[in-house]
Amino acid sequence: MFAFANPKRFMDASSAFLPWLVAVTVLSLGAGVVLGFLTPPDYQQGETVKLMFLHVPAAWTAMMAYGLLALTSLFSLVWRHPLSDVAAKTAAPLGAVFTVLGLITGSLWGRPMWGAYWVWDARLTSFLLLLFIYLGYIALWNAIEDEVRAARAAAILALLGAVNLPVIEFSVDWWNTLHQGESIFRAGGPRISAVFLWPLALSGIGYTLLFFTLWTVRIRTEILERRARSILLSGAA
Repeated sequence: MFAFANPKRFMDASSAFLPWLVAVTVLSLGAGVVLGFLTPPDYQQGETVKLMFLHVPAAWTAMMAYGLLALTSLFSLVWRHPLSDVAAKTAAPLGAVFTVLGLITGSLWGRPMWGAYWVWDARLTSFLLLLFIYLGYIALWNAIEDEVRAARAAAILALLGAVNLPVIEFSVDWWNTLHQGESIFRAGGPRISAVFLWPLALSGIGYTLLFFTLWTVRIRTEILERRARSILLSGAA
């Protein structure tokens, strides 16, 4: 992994695997969505259960994206790998988009189930806080003109914000909430029927691959933009 921290090596490698990544992403995401909407209605939730195939993968991807943001921020602070701050910076907007998608689909799912689009449930509130952390991270990057100082300040904020991830994950265990507990990765096995579980798994894989595809494209774009700025500055000098 450290070998690809060099921007040139990353550009060379990503140009080779990106088309394959796009193809696998389209196949898995398409299969998950199609199979999800072909599933029969749930005996309790009816047709609204199909929102699960949009909401759960979006929420998972939003949390995964922040975990990767925090990890690359740690690399940036400790090991100063040249690609780490670029990876962290480009992950934040993507994570924010998936967080918004998770909040919207969760609200649409909650209305028929709970009778309200929003409740100040522990998991919902901590997940909303995740969006604010994303936005604060992006704002901090844009507020500091010097890229080195901006990367360092944003990395510290990212590591502090990572405390919210276990709060989101374990909030249903720590507090009495409306949100359901773990339904898949549990000691007694999944509570979800296989007719729903397989489309959900495919959707989750598709969302994950979609994030990595978009992340790769954004990293490549940021590298090219920085090269262009360096050329312009050299020409001006």
